[in-house]
Amino acid sequence: MTPRKRSYRSFASLERDNRACRACAEEGYPIASLPVLEGHDGQRAMIVGQAPGIVEAEERRPWRGRAGQTLRRWLDLEEEAFYVTFYCVSVTRCYPGRHPSGRGDRPATPREIELCRFWLDWELRLLRPAVIVPVGGLAIKRVLGMSRLACVGSRFELGDAVAVPLPHPSGASGWLNSPANRLRLEAALSLLQEELDRAGCRQWPSASSRRGS
Repeated sequence: MTPRKRSYRSFASLERDNRACRACAEEGYPIASLPVLEGHDGQRAMIVGQAPGIVEAEERRPWRGRAGQTLRRWLDLEEEAFYVTFYCVSVTRCYPGRHPSGRGDRPATPREIELCRFWLDWELRLLRPAVIVPVGGLAIKRVLGMSRLACVGSRFELGDAVAVPLPHPSGASGWLNSPANRLRLEAALSLLQEELDRAGCRQWPSASSRRGS
C-alpha cells in the first residue's frame, strides 16, 4: 500500500513517501513509471509541470526531454543551474503511458489528478517557495484555478508566494504561433527573472553570458 501520513513535519519524510507512491496503480490506472520529481528542502522556487513524459520516466528526472530543453532556453539557464534553482514537480507524478490511439501520451484522468493533489499541497506547505511557476494549462488550473492561458504575462500572489505562469514548451502546442502570445511569454519571462532575483535565486551568470554573448 502507498505510504501516506495524515500530516507531515519533515520534508524528507514527505519526499520519501511521494517517491514510493503507487496510489494510481493501486486503483487500476495504467501508469508507466514511478513518481518523477527532483529538488530539496530550502529551495525558493518551484516549477509545477503537467506530467512526466517518456524521457523523464526513463531517467527519473523532470524536464529531461525536448520540452525541458526549450524551457531552459526560455529561462536562459543551463541544466545544472535549472535544477539548483527549481524544485521540480508536476500535477501528476508518474508517466501516464501512451494514448490508446498510439498518438501522444495518455492524459491523466480527474481521479489521478485528485490522487496526486495531496503531494503538492504538502510540498507547498513545507517548502514555502517564494516563486511558483505553473507550466501549461493543467498546472495553471491546478495552482491558480484559471483555465485560460491569457493569464501568461501576469504575476499572481499566493499567500507569501508569487506565481508566474508559463505556457507549456511542447512543440506540439500552437499557442506561440500568435504574435500576441509570444509577447505574453516575453512579459512572463521578464517578470519571472525579477521574482527570482528578488527571492535570491539567481546567483550565477546566465547561460548566454557563459557562452560569451
